[in-house]
Amino acid sequence: MSTQALIQLMPLVLLIFIMYFLLIRPQKKREKTINQMRNSLKVGDEIITIGGICAKIIKLKDDKITVEVGSDKTKFEIMRWAVSKALSNEPVKEPANKNAKGKKAKLAEPDADSSDNEPDAQEEQDPKK
Repeated sequence: MSTQALIQLMPLVLLIFIMYFLLIRPQKKREKTINQMRNSLKVGDEIITIGGICAKIIKLKDDKITVEVGSDKTKFEIMRWAVSKALSNEPVKEPANKNAKGKKAKLAEPDADSSDNEPDAQEEQDPKK
């Protein structure tokens, strides 16, 4: 092959390389985390199915999950792959950047001076002024 043919193929190879890192690799990573979540389900977990049904797991088999739905506790079986999300009751992890958390907390705190600028409710209702 001549160098000119290699130069012509270079954009195609570059495009395939970019598509792999922008589309295929992130999809495989997402699929891996979803499969890990589905395999770590246990009895008592609350889930959301791909159909949007919120349910509680009452029995696990290999590929089937028996869930309980609603106040009348209707039971039915779904496939493990039909679980979209597991609602965990575990505490939320601390953010890695502690400075960002501190800045948000400072913004949420009310200023001591701002209460002096606001008129009292009784002054607003007083018709004499």
